[in-house]
Amino acid sequence: MVDGPVRTHRPGLLDGLDPEQRAAAVAPRGPVCVLAGAGTGKTRTITHRIAHLVGAGHVAAGQVLAVTFTTRAAGEMRTRLRALGVEGAQALTFHAAARRQLRYFWPRVIGDRPWDLLEGKLRLVGQAANRAGLGTEPELLRDLASEIEWAKASLVSPEDYPAVAARAQRDSPAAPPQVAEVYRAYEKLKNSAQVLDFDDLLLHTTAILEEHGEVAREFRDRYRCFIVDEYQDVTPLQQRLLDAWLGGRDDLTVVGDANQTIYSFGGASPRPLLEFTRRFPEATVVRLERDYRSTPQVVELANKVIGAARNRPAGSRLRLLGQRPPGPEPRFAEFEDEPTEAAAVAARIRALLDSGVAASGIAILYRVNAQSEVYEQALTEAGVPYLVRGGERFFDRREIRQAMASLRTAAADPPPTELVTAVRSVLSRVGLTEQPPPGGTAKERWDALLSLVEVAEELAATVEGADLPRYVAELEQRAAAQHPPTVEGVTLASLHAAKGLEWDAVFLVGLAEGTVPILHADGDGEAIEEERRLFYVGVTRAKEHLWLSWSLSRHPGGKRHRRRSRFLYGLLPEHHPAARAPRGQPSRGAAKPRCRICGGPVLDTMEIKLGRCRRCPSNVDEELLDRLKEWRGTRAKELKVPPFVVFTDATLIAIAEQQPADRGGLVAISGIGPNKASRFGDDVLAVVNSERD
Repeated sequence: MVDGPVRTHRPGLLDGLDPEQRAAAVAPRGPVCVLAGAGTGKTRTITHRIAHLVGAGHVAAGQVLAVTFTTRAAGEMRTRLRALGVEGAQALTFHAAARRQLRYFWPRVIGDRPWDLLEGKLRLVGQAANRAGLGTEPELLRDLASEIEWAKASLVSPEDYPAVAARAQRDSPAAPPQVAEVYRAYEKLKNSAQVLDFDDLLLHTTAILEEHGEVAREFRDRYRCFIVDEYQDVTPLQQRLLDAWLGGRDDLTVVGDANQTIYSFGGASPRPLLEFTRRFPEATVVRLERDYRSTPQVVELANKVIGAARNRPAGSRLRLLGQRPPGPEPRFAEFEDEPTEAAAVAARIRALLDSGVAASGIAILYRVNAQSEVYEQALTEAGVPYLVRGGERFFDRREIRQAMASLRTAAADPPPTELVTAVRSVLSRVGLTEQPPPGGTAKERWDALLSLVEVAEELAATVEGADLPRYVAELEQRAAAQHPPTVEGVTLASLHAAKGLEWDAVFLVGLAEGTVPILHADGDGEAIEEERRLFYVGVTRAKEHLWLSWSLSRHPGGKRHRRRSRFLYGLLPEHHPAARAPRGQPSRGAAKPRCRICGGPVLDTMEIKLGRCRRCPSNVDEELLDRLKEWRGTRAKELKVPPFVVFTDATLIAIAEQQPADRGGLVAISGIGPNKASRFGDDVLAVVNSERD
């Protein structure tokens, strides 16, 4: 307990929480376990619990340390705490918390200057691999680096690695003794250079707290209350650091969902979550199962997905209960090849955008990053803006760096105007106009700058008297935590990268055997169950619209040897054509586009684009095609983009064949959406009409 009288929490603080959320928020200090299903408001529950503990005087805000696994989640937690009037509570990732503590205690324990942090380990891993007689191909080095990370997260030394890897049946990138040799050499090289990697932040902080009693006492006097989010993803190393923080105390709240354990390849395990009440028999346990994110239709599908899992432990048997009004049924679609699947997804997204769904509210999710290319191409052809999650970081973009520099300068002598007005005034000097540009890269830059205004609006609404210096400090904190604001554009992301996020519409694509589940997840054991949980995570990202699709071959005209994912069996409605189709065969009964010449079906992306089947002769005007390509080359140079971003060759051929007379005829060509028609339509029609003249 903190010194002084116990205060009553802010009136209305707990209003709006459901009975289970409220029970978790007001649970007494001590061990609390919150089993929180997807979409059940766990972040809301966590932050209200912290606010209640602080407001009621059970703990001071500065004595709270909340940890989670991503900088975005930590940033979201800080934003919500601020809105609840809690200032001073720490909300960080495990690594960020350990880095602060290590930097603070290093001079006292080590004595010399703190070692620098190694941003990337591939160079040292390459040197270590070379010494061990292994190759230095980038893919091998990445696999070796990942295996070293797993070993350190699992508290496995180089000496113990071969035996532990054999017991764990690790799919090592090389023979275990060779991996151990690379691991040993990497550690020596790192120590000689006096640098730390991210795992060392946890290891060294743990060692300092375990081996230096005075340091441990000082830390434990400072922090009294601990909250761990996404507890199902904790590694043995993170658990050991948490135990060092606690020092035998039990003022710990953990929140997690074993059904969303998807990082076991990196050493994560749901065991600490599932065995929490064994460790703390007196713990308060609360189950959150009311899903406020997704429609009942999406929730029902999610329950079917995870309900088919084998050997589910008791602590993971959460059944979500949809709380939203009914929505559309999930859509299932089978295609003959990946480009056709991508074109159909892009067309559906265009329809959603036209119906009013924001681009930032739509995501395409896939199992491996290599799948994104065909969707990037399809979205480009459809004129749909997109962002690849894991690409260029928001705060590293040129226009954002320029904006930040201008804002810092203005904050040194802030104008006596309201915050949002001041921010708009500054950003107008670096490209934020009153009206957005028509599209392309200029529109992307404008959207990025506008998102900075939205941060100002959010801050003004939650912090009384917020001014430009306070706003710039908020941006600096977000940049350090890589917690970017929302930018308009369809999100392309892997299923792993989608964890913790949500969208109005989600497209789960490439759901074929060998991809979902991934090919190397052999047999029917835990590897397959983790793939099922990964699929479940993808399904539960959708609020309203959910599309699930797969293709039978990779390339147009390729052998149709694929079959849909085993996870889809039992999910498709009985009337769906694919539900009755033989394995590896295209479904029947689905409507297909028709050839504009003979009326027969068109089957692949090129035929759809041209509006005719391959059997029918081309009537392309070669001179017009040459003129169109010349125009495209000039336009691409002006925009400083590759020519295909303007129009692909297939689109130009279709234009040269069909020779549209007006904007309507142009938009009727597959791949030319309203956006591209608006940007390039007049130019294209001028080229076509000049040919007619």
